Amino acid sequence: MQTTTTLPDRQTMYQALVKKDSQFEGIFFAAIKTTGIFCRPTCTARKPKPENVEYFPDTKTAVANGYRACKVCQPMKLKGEAPDWLKGLTQEIEANPTIRLKNADLVERGLSSSKIRRWFLKNHGMTFQAYLRMQRINNAFGQIKHGEMVTPSAFENGYESLSGFGETFKKTTGFAPRESKSKEVFNITRIPTPIGPMLAGATQQGICLLEFTDRRMLETQLTRLKKRLKMEAIAGHNIHFDELDKQLKEYFGGHRISFDLPLVTPGTQFQQDVWEQLQTIPYGKTRSYAEQAIAIGNPKAVRAVARANGDNRLAIIIPCHRVIGSDGALTGYGGGLWRKKWLLEHEGLNRTDGSNISHNKVLVGAKRSG
Repeated sequence: MQTTTTLPDRQTMYQALVKKDSQFEGIFFAAIKTTGIFCRPTCTARKPKPENVEYFPDTKTAVANGYRACKVCQPMKLKGEAPDWLKGLTQEIEANPTIRLKNADLVERGLSSSKIRRWFLKNHGMTFQAYLRMQRINNAFGQIKHGEMVTPSAFENGYESLSGFGETFKKTTGFAPRESKSKEVFNITRIPTPIGPMLAGATQQGICLLEFTDRRMLETQLTRLKKRLKMEAIAGHNIHFDELDKQLKEYFGGHRISFDLPLVTPGTQFQQDVWEQLQTIPYGKTRSYAEQAIAIGNPKAVRAVARANGDNRLAIIIPCHRVIGSDGALTGYGGGLWRKKWLLEHEGLNRTDGSNISHNKVLVGAKRSG
């Protein structure tokens, strides 16, 4: 279900199109009158003249107006979602996390190693071979932790040298393979959404991270989380990711108003109090920072509440986007104020009682505090 939003002005959208600004992903689609196609704001195709572009809030409207999807940027697909030509390979990796694939193996599958490398760098922040190594180390960690000896685990995961396995393992996890039984790691993966890919993290106990991949200071948040959990992060599958992906799809589809997931939220007691109160704000409602401070029993802690909101590592699930300024202005959202506006409009338009969003008029452009 697509959400109808109020589009930015034409000049802003055209500049975003020219600059390939990723912050406008999900906000508008640009339709080119001279070619009959529509594109994402980040499309790398040659840019048209301003008078030859019209803008739509979603793909459905663009198609309804007679435009077809661009083959370059593929606007009908979620950003970060594996393209059709890559899905067979990603499914093969998921089915066999110990697999080792050289460039020649990719060629045999009719794939371009350089094209795959570029896609993984763009969407996972690492090369394809680095991604495979992460998968194998994650698998080996699980095997050793649950009783398997180091040597057979190394060989089962494609390593021909114990010293090479030990060096790679320690570089990835921060500890030697033999220490696995007493150590923990958390897994990370990317999940595509209608408003941009998100980086998800999970321990064996629950979800500990969900942030937009272009969020400012994401690396800082990840470093803090590692320190809080006393764990390293490894790309790989986790038992909680499938349910997280399912519930996010339901939320963005307008079929879910709250999340039912085990959460891991290390932080100070004050932060815990703020995050707990955030989860009491109903879907389709908002609350001011001052009201949040009152809710935790400390009316003077407005600035501290705003900082704690900014330290929330579970975007959407712990809905810090529902906190606005006392004057109704949108403030303080690390994922970008445009996403905050999108989420509030999405929740307002998809209220189960059929009513619209019930907060003061939101104003975009105020200062951000988190």
